[in-house]
Amino acid sequence: MKLPCTGLAMALCLVLVPVAQAKPVVATVPASVQAGPCVEGVCEYRLQNGLRVLLFADASKPTVTVNLVYGVGSLHENYGETGMAHLLEHLMFKGTPRHPDIPAEMQRRGISKNATTSLDRTNYFASFPANADTLDWVLGMEADRMLNAKVAKSDLDGEMTVVRNEMEAGDNSPIGVLMKRMRSVAFDWHNYANMPIGARSDVENVPIENLQAFYRTWYQPDNALLIVAGRIDNEQVLARVAAHFAPLKKPSRTMPVFHTVEPVQDGEREVTVRRNSDLSLIAASYHVPALAHADSAALTVLANVLGDDPNGRLYKALQKLKLTAFASASGETLRDPGLFTLVSALPKDGDAGKAAAELLKQAEAIAAMPVTDAEVSAAKQRIGNSVEKRASDVNAMAMALSEYQASGDWRLLFVQRDAIEGVTAADVNRVAAAYLKPQNRTLGRFVPTAAPDRAVIPAAPSIAMLVDGYTGSAPVAAGEAFEPSLGNIAARTETFIIGDGLQVSLLPKRNRGQTVILGANFHFADEQSVAGRRVAGSWVGPMLMTGSQSMSREQISARFDALNTNAQVSGGLQGAGIRLEGRRDTLLDALRLAANVLRNPAFPAEQFDQLRLQAITGLEFQRKEPGALASLALSQYFDPWPVGHPLHVQSIDESLARLKALKLEDVRAYHRDFYGTAAGEIAVVGDFDPVALKAELQSLFADWKAPKPYAPISTHYRDVAAKHERFTTLDKPNAVLLARQNISINLTDADFPALNIAIAILGGDPLKARLGARIRQKDGLSYNVGAGLSADESRTGRDDNGSLSIQAIAAPENMGKLEAALREELVRLVVDGISMEELRSAVAEKKVAREQSRATDEIIAGLLSDHLYYGRDMTFEAQRDAAYQALTVQQVNAAIRKHLKPEQLSVFVAGDFK
Repeated sequence: MKLPCTGLAMALCLVLVPVAQAKPVVATVPASVQAGPCVEGVCEYRLQNGLRVLLFADASKPTVTVNLVYGVGSLHENYGETGMAHLLEHLMFKGTPRHPDIPAEMQRRGISKNATTSLDRTNYFASFPANADTLDWVLGMEADRMLNAKVAKSDLDGEMTVVRNEMEAGDNSPIGVLMKRMRSVAFDWHNYANMPIGARSDVENVPIENLQAFYRTWYQPDNALLIVAGRIDNEQVLARVAAHFAPLKKPSRTMPVFHTVEPVQDGEREVTVRRNSDLSLIAASYHVPALAHADSAALTVLANVLGDDPNGRLYKALQKLKLTAFASASGETLRDPGLFTLVSALPKDGDAGKAAAELLKQAEAIAAMPVTDAEVSAAKQRIGNSVEKRASDVNAMAMALSEYQASGDWRLLFVQRDAIEGVTAADVNRVAAAYLKPQNRTLGRFVPTAAPDRAVIPAAPSIAMLVDGYTGSAPVAAGEAFEPSLGNIAARTETFIIGDGLQVSLLPKRNRGQTVILGANFHFADEQSVAGRRVAGSWVGPMLMTGSQSMSREQISARFDALNTNAQVSGGLQGAGIRLEGRRDTLLDALRLAANVLRNPAFPAEQFDQLRLQAITGLEFQRKEPGALASLALSQYFDPWPVGHPLHVQSIDESLARLKALKLEDVRAYHRDFYGTAAGEIAVVGDFDPVALKAELQSLFADWKAPKPYAPISTHYRDVAAKHERFTTLDKPNAVLLARQNISINLTDADFPALNIAIAILGGDPLKARLGARIRQKDGLSYNVGAGLSADESRTGRDDNGSLSIQAIAAPENMGKLEAALREELVRLVVDGISMEELRSAVAEKKVAREQSRATDEIIAGLLSDHLYYGRDMTFEAQRDAAYQALTVQQVNAAIRKHLKPEQLSVFVAGDFK
């Protein structure tokens, strides 16, 4: 079969075809046919079953062309079924019960025939000397195979190899291969990425049932346009069309609708093909609008201005100077946005770099050398000449009508012709600037390579061969059935103090795989001692794992791997920590290694420079990120601390300046002046030897006292007036909303359980909480919206710096609606309160969540550590569970009205609001 019109061939296949002004030949219409529009001698008719018919009478040539166009091409294929439209095109010549050998019957009648499959359509055309009997036979055959083609497995098996050979022939062509690869790179989602020939594996393996279903869906009268052109009598032809096609029933199925829109390309793309060949190619493709768009006419003229040989710009800049042996430009005119492509073939000894640079210059630097009126006039003349020649060829006219039908409607042929006549140089320069730009470009190179070094991916063996009879290794050591109730956790936990102030909780239990979790927090320094040294303090932690006095970063990592331990040694302004997730038999060795890393860091200079570069890069990145920008601005607005305070929120510029001024010696000095492990909390949960572990903890940590004793920095509630801030972050399609209201609340306050449940009802669950139900489920404005309560905690006194926080994302144009809905739900919560059903559901959810969390060793270890720090035990957790269960609607509503103030809510949004 003839290859489809793709790549450079589009320049020839889709040249606009006008016709001479002719008086419409209006036929007497049979009762089953409805007359439609007539344009310049081309008249449309429609049958009741949906078939559209175009008749174009031209008595000047004694020939007739029948062209049946189906609105199905590679665009309409599904995953795993590429190439089906083209494969089906082949099978349509395998006959029907009434016409078992269509090629032979055509040959006997002297009919010249072919068929093509493109991105948007498949067409079948036949040309023959004008003869009523032959025309009647062709119409009857086409009506028959529209619904009755065999599409049999036996035919598929034979024809599949033929199609595969056609595919192989196409792959011999350097330009064909390059264009195929470039399409797949240029398009992210649209099926224009796939050439009609399809993927080899799809063509070889498509089930016949899939192909038959594809045929039944698309080969129907309501998806077809029948074109008959040449020396015909319209009334007679229309009568024969009605006789053959009108009996075909209109299908009951609904035509599939394709809605994928290719997103805007967001940067230069490149693809390189290496194959054994003597031809080197350079090509560039740019996304351009569909045929129906007003810019399409100017792009057609631009393609001629650039690609004409010998008057085009590419010829003069590339071929004439012998940079390339051939160069052309063409634009696709399709139903959906397609590609505008420039391609050049290099001489065997050509300079690919110079050729590519000049090719791109001709496309992307038109503003520096604008297209002139003379160039546009000459291009329009050339197009017009081609139009006149095609108008005299009835076969060409029939084919042109099918292309424009595939692009939306056959009348676009005339609309586009007229639009081209009105194109000006200003139009051409405008579209060149709009579309031929680097960030819209896919650059392709075909590089001749005598022995391509490809990675052939072998097929996997049969899964059954791998798994049948497999028994595996010895089972992992089973653990005990530990009941994570508060009483059992308390009964199994041993708590004691090492030295003067290192508190320890040990919960030994037999775990599957003998796993164990260790968490250690060490405290030091006070507010006054760390003043002015915040940056250095924050940098000790990241540097700890980069090397010790005896081991490099790589050696530390490899040793923890050998011990089968996930390890983290960290540090901050007033504390350091160790987290180990390991096994019983390696816990002590891993703990010794972690202690050595914490106590004896090397602070290597090259690691410091590398981490600082990463941090600087990350800070610069935050400048244009909606989430980071809104979060920083919100934090700064609510920041109660003055400049210079250890907890002051720094701007990006402040952070960058202090980071760039930081010296490695400052980091070393901070570790020397403040670090110690004699005060803190250690919690260990899992499979371990308590006796051996106690001795090791005493040996490793008890004697290293911090030079400056620990005193926490107190935090307190501060009334902050409501504020609304909006930040524009260009080219960010997702906008971020962050909202906050300060609340005077401590975790131990009597109001906390009620208020925490209220916030869970407002925004806890992203789907069923009030914010989620309204903003995501009902209004469809946001994928993620939620609210949370932050409550302060303190070892002594009552720190009360709590807050309500709300966060959401949305498209920038929907952010106003989202904020309005969010505020409405918050006001509704305060005014109306909650219901008994909401309370029961939220309390039940909280109960399950708290109970399930205690089934995880890491959570238990964290709970034990918190209890040591705040001076609590499992009685506190039991009382909290009871408080949740005893909540009443009245208590929750009272807490809501006491603490939540919608008028005090500050909202910060960031996104591309242009």
